Amino acid sequence: MSQETQIRPSEGLRHVKYEIRGRLARRAQELERQGYEIIPLNIGNPGAFGFRTPETMRLAMIENMAVAEGYCHQKGIFPAREAVVMQQQMRGVTGMSAEEVFIGNGVSELIDLCLRALLNDGDEVLIPSPDYPLWSAAVTLNGGKAVYYPCRPENDFVPDPEEIAKLVTSRTRAIVVINPNNPTGAVYSREICEAIARLAESKKLVVFCDEIYDQMTYDGVEHVPMATLVRDTVCCTMSGLSKIYRACGYRVGWAAFSGNLRGAADYLSALELLSSLRLCSNVPAQWAVQTALGGYQSVRELLAPGGRLYESRRAIVDATKASRFLHLKAPKGSMYAFVRVKTDELPDFDDQSFALDLLEQKHVLLAPGASFNVPYRDHFRTTLLPEAALLRKVFVRIDELLAAYASRPAGDKARVVHAESRFK
Repeated sequence: MSQETQIRPSEGLRHVKYEIRGRLARRAQELERQGYEIIPLNIGNPGAFGFRTPETMRLAMIENMAVAEGYCHQKGIFPAREAVVMQQQMRGVTGMSAEEVFIGNGVSELIDLCLRALLNDGDEVLIPSPDYPLWSAAVTLNGGKAVYYPCRPENDFVPDPEEIAKLVTSRTRAIVVINPNNPTGAVYSREICEAIARLAESKKLVVFCDEIYDQMTYDGVEHVPMATLVRDTVCCTMSGLSKIYRACGYRVGWAAFSGNLRGAADYLSALELLSSLRLCSNVPAQWAVQTALGGYQSVRELLAPGGRLYESRRAIVDATKASRFLHLKAPKGSMYAFVRVKTDELPDFDDQSFALDLLEQKHVLLAPGASFNVPYRDHFRTTLLPEAALLRKVFVRIDELLAAYASRPAGDKARVVHAESRFK
């Protein structure tokens, strides 16, 4: 009998992870197949919680379906790219045309393409910690090295530009700014954004601005677009339809380049080459971009007092305040809360073991804090998308589980079984 051939994956994936859709999510699917109802709070997917894309965007796609059946230009259809330019101009960004805008199958695809066009083996990219893990994965997959600048819990998850400056080396090519932030909900002040812009200009770093939550802030907090501040180096602003317009499934994002592009012609040509190799992005959904950006911004209703996202955020803030075990820096933006478990109450707490216990015992799926490339194990991320009433029930279940941990005998290590071993 011939020996079974082992098909081994690429060594390039050795250090790539995306636990938001990883083993916990697969276990949740197994439980659902067994008949359990799982509350999926691990992903910011508005459609899963009853949010609808604005009707005007759906109609724009339908009305243009006849001209959306063939390939379009590799950068995207002109009306969509021009709408992005007009939005940027209204925000004060100058010197941009549709030629500097690339439409992709979501921001996720564009992150990969932009880094692939930029990086050589060993090049470094400054990434916030906590981060959205796709950034780390894309840097690694494209031969780069992710260098993390800390956004510390004790500093409300806001970075220190002086700390960032100390991490720059001769191999540093770019800095990633995720603002409003996923997973923490932090929104950076104008002063912090200015300091990062000046640092990037002085070191000639490309600034990648992940601003997919750009209009999603609470209680009058201002979001400052980095492109309005970066003038003497390349600035790439990334956004899309997924979050503000509740259209994740449309898979439409854009990368808009501004700032000093005089030395970036070869880089933009490389990015266009990569865009050409995948022919084009989803054409029908691109016809919704102009209507989305130029139309009524219904997200504002969701973010105002009484609006669904505002009230869900309030429910989480109130629940964590009332908890013996939890602490939260109230999110100023995005659709997430990054919650800390008080280790003075639970000194043996482990975020991955907790997330698995919560799934198995309480049927709630969260993302452990360790999923976001942080050195600590006492946080978890939840989305704000469910109705406030459901979130209140979720946090009752969380407190019940944490209380069960606390009631066990002091020093009982049996409850701290690392999640890695429990998946085997």
